[in-house]
Amino acid sequence: MTTTKSISRRGFMKTTAAGVGALAAPALISSKALASSGELNFTGWAGYPALAEKVFPAFTAATGITVNFTEQPDQDTMFAQAKVAVEAGGIDMIEPTIDRWGGWNSNGLLAAWDPAKLAVDNYLPGLADGSAGTRSRDADGALFYVPSNWGTEAIVYNKEAAKLSEPASLGDLFSADNKVVLRPHSALAAMGRYLDAQGKLPFPWMDGYTDMAKMVQLWDIALAEAVKAKGNVVQFWSGENEANAGFVANGATVGQCWDSTGFNLRNDGYGYVAPVEGAFAWHQGFVMMKNAVNVDQAHELAKWVSTAEGAAAWATAFSSNPVGKGAGDLLDPEVSAYYNAAFDDAKLAALWWWPDQSAEFIAKRGEYADKYKAS
Repeated sequence: MTTTKSISRRGFMKTTAAGVGALAAPALISSKALASSGELNFTGWAGYPALAEKVFPAFTAATGITVNFTEQPDQDTMFAQAKVAVEAGGIDMIEPTIDRWGGWNSNGLLAAWDPAKLAVDNYLPGLADGSAGTRSRDADGALFYVPSNWGTEAIVYNKEAAKLSEPASLGDLFSADNKVVLRPHSALAAMGRYLDAQGKLPFPWMDGYTDMAKMVQLWDIALAEAVKAKGNVVQFWSGENEANAGFVANGATVGQCWDSTGFNLRNDGYGYVAPVEGAFAWHQGFVMMKNAVNVDQAHELAKWVSTAEGAAAWATAFSSNPVGKGAGDLLDPEVSAYYNAAFDDAKLAALWWWPDQSAEFIAKRGEYADKYKAS
């Protein structure tokens, strides 16, 4: 059983098999969770109806745990709700991205996971170990973040009307020849990366993520250049529903959007392509609230999503990539074919992973996004 509250997101698996009918197949779950049953208060992304319709019912069938699902349109809203809930209660578990949880933790919002209650060997290489594993822990080695799915943010385009460079470039987002839909802070990062690739910045764009003085200088430049091209923006987006509407309702021909947006529009004359500068890549996962009540149940959901069945279910709901070993064999072949068409080995190697962003950085980034929208 799943209860859902809506206040209004997103595979490159080279081996696939027959569909997602296996999503309801139960994974191995601890007897402790089966005995305790109970419920879980989960806050996650809006715009992915399969979570409530298919994924959470499959989890409940496997564990007996009821998920009370509150949908939010973006991470900023999740963060704001978490700051309220750390005092008032009501949230056990949330799903931000790996670059953002550090800011949550520095605000005193999170509790560490207990690796003994998880199944860390279930994860595909590179998603919970290596550099990603290091980024998931604090300075003392405590585990605060576990992966749920991953994907990209690149160029969605109208196959008939879009005017793209050859090869496609982030610069196409700022061309007067296109009507565009953009997420403000992503657009500024795209402008910064485009200028960096052109050799037009005083420092590498990445320097701004670790040095706030350089951040201001770099983002001042990116903002000024983006404002010059703002006349081609037909809509800004913050979540999946708005991104889709930018194309189907407001006539955008090009957009910088999540891979799921392109997948959802694939039968309506739209394509998805990685820019020559490299697609943005995101790594999404679970964190647990400092005052979580249903701690065991939170661990069970995180563990279930690391199994082949759970990982395939979660990734399919987001039209993204799974995190668990064996999940690729359970994905819808159409999903896999879509992503493999967009990303060859060279484009995969060129992925630009969102770097860690401190609370101070996020706040300043928000100021620039607001200035861009208001300009």
